[in-house]
Amino acid sequence: MKEWGGRLRRVQIGNALSAFGSGFTLPYMFVYVDQVRGLGTAAAGAVFTVFALAALAVLPFTGRGIDRYGPRPVLLAGTAMAAAGAFAFGQAASTPALLVSSFLFGAGVTTCQPALATMIVRCTGRAERSRAFALQFTLVNLGMGIGALVGGQIVDTADPASLTRLFTIEALTFLGLAAVTGTARMPAEAVEPAAPGSPAAKRGGGLRALVADKAMLRLCLLAGLIFFTCYGQFESGVAAFATDTVGTAPSTLGLAIGANALTIVLLQMFVVRMTERRRRTTAMAAAGLVWLGAWAMALVAGVVRTDALAATVAIVAVYALFGVGESLLAPTMGPIVADLAPARLLGTYNAGYALVKQIAVAVGPAVGVLLVGSGTWPLYLAAMALCTLLIVALAVRLRGHLTPAQDNVRVLNVPQREVRELQTAA
Repeated sequence: MKEWGGRLRRVQIGNALSAFGSGFTLPYMFVYVDQVRGLGTAAAGAVFTVFALAALAVLPFTGRGIDRYGPRPVLLAGTAMAAAGAFAFGQAASTPALLVSSFLFGAGVTTCQPALATMIVRCTGRAERSRAFALQFTLVNLGMGIGALVGGQIVDTADPASLTRLFTIEALTFLGLAAVTGTARMPAEAVEPAAPGSPAAKRGGGLRALVADKAMLRLCLLAGLIFFTCYGQFESGVAAFATDTVGTAPSTLGLAIGANALTIVLLQMFVVRMTERRRRTTAMAAAGLVWLGAWAMALVAGVVRTDALAATVAIVAVYALFGVGESLLAPTMGPIVADLAPARLLGTYNAGYALVKQIAVAVGPAVGVLLVGSGTWPLYLAAMALCTLLIVALAVRLRGHLTPAQDNVRVLNVPQREVRELQTAA
């Protein structure tokens, strides 16, 4: 266990470094292309599109690579691509060069995500896994927040060299990730393979096994809706609603986003302890109910927008409630993916989950900004509330497709008769 702990610490440091790098540069990519290089909003939009599409191109190969060669070589390949892409992005001055470097940058960042998730699984047993994923989520939020804060002190749109320095530091951050986490030796196989006799363990290899796994498909559908409704709206649709409809000042919006991060940091470990003896599907459904409250507060903000103080309080409450829901999800989603995956296909399952997340996060902002920008904000809030209710329903229905262990039902010390009853209920 001590050896696992050392490995896990290095993996978690890598998660923090990766998040710091993302927060360090991603908020400033648009302004870099549009204002610093003077290429306009169309070129900036194309850069972000290519960055997102890179995930669709590399994730299927990433999963197979992890399963065949292990997460460490794939992580090293991802950090090399990300470092090269970040450095090239800071040097590029033309649209073609920015698009190429953006693709390389996005491909590298995306490749690192399932590799790091697989490393967490390899370094933990089932009992420690929820806490490990919750800590990862906390570190990611802290890293992104600190990265954005530090990056903001470096950025000067009147000085292109400041942005070049920004992306050069980002490249060095990924090299640091390779040095700290990419050199940690992982166990040859997953610590705990999928349960014997589970549907996933009986099927063939690769994506075919994932597609044939009904429980995993249902989880991916639920995850896609979660990332579309929350993470896909967080910095786009809700931000547009707050600034354009409610009239929230950018500084106040920054305060609200900070409240979200602070909520996660303060609540995460408490929520982990609270959910350790409860069903994971219950925690996911509870997150949906909390987010329903967030959309209700958004409606309040829209109704009372002429009262600046009341509207500000409502918008801050929206982001804080999002943070509560995110804290409930952090110890559940990743561990379920790990428990569903056969040991030999852990990389494929993590990559498939990351692919669903990437698609949802890419589609969500487009839908949210379109509805808010067209002036139909009541329709936008109603649609998001409906999606949130659907999250609750899908989480409850997922329960019937998971084993007691996958749903975190504690059966080790329960009489055999009650074990059979739990399995029948699940």
